[in-house]
Amino acid sequence: MAPQKLLDGLVALVTGGASGFGEGIVRLFAEQGAKVVILDIGEDQAQAIVYELNQSGYTSTFIKTDITKAADWKNATDKTLAKFSKIDILVNNAGWTYRRKDSLEVTEAEYDRIFDINVKGIYNSINAIMPHFLKQGSGSIINISSCVTSKPTTGLLYYNATKGAVDLLTRGLAAEYSSKGIRVNGISPSLGNTALVSEFVGVEFTKEMAERQATEAPIQRMVTPKDIAKGCLFYATPYFNEFQTGGLLRVDGGQYC
Repeated sequence: MAPQKLLDGLVALVTGGASGFGEGIVRLFAEQGAKVVILDIGEDQAQAIVYELNQSGYTSTFIKTDITKAADWKNATDKTLAKFSKIDILVNNAGWTYRRKDSLEVTEAEYDRIFDINVKGIYNSINAIMPHFLKQGSGSIINISSCVTSKPTTGLLYYNATKGAVDLLTRGLAAEYSSKGIRVNGISPSLGNTALVSEFVGVEFTKEMAERQATEAPIQRMVTPKDIAKGCLFYATPYFNEFQTGGLLRVDGGQYC
């Protein structure tokens, strides 16, 4: 029999949880009984979500965290363990891209930033959280990747490269640590109408563009934060998953079939 709440009593950290896909994950995880910790630099947005969720009877908190800084990860880990005594789920959702353009126009600063956020952020998370997972003998890590690893987007060369790295980090971590009770899986979204959508397409994203983009998928709509959250829930809940690891789930409405 399915539990009434699929994440009841579990503690989940979600990076980039103050907006977009991350906010969708935070909200669904909280509704499913998780104690959710938002790690983000967007303090006002995050605090508003925490207030709303807690007023509705859920349990959530916010820790301001720059995922590119190891010290911030140590602070987030220490504060979460002090408050909840454990961590069960880590969702590496935070990401960034420069605006789509000719790859020869990408600056060194943009290159450094995209790898720092999209790849080094995961490196820092593993160094901070994995020792705790190993000590407790369990844990679930979900890394948010992208469907560009199935079909690279021109003009986003280094974003594509970072998400290729995310997929191999997911598979490599699963191969190395699953025998110790830690499952590692990935979610690959198609294009969603989130804060970065104009960066992905290279121009201001309009309603008409959204309508055209929706027709790219057989399901005839763009992916939403709740779609991504449901994919994460599938991997996170012990009811559905105590066995799956190293998986890369495409959430794209069939666009990359």
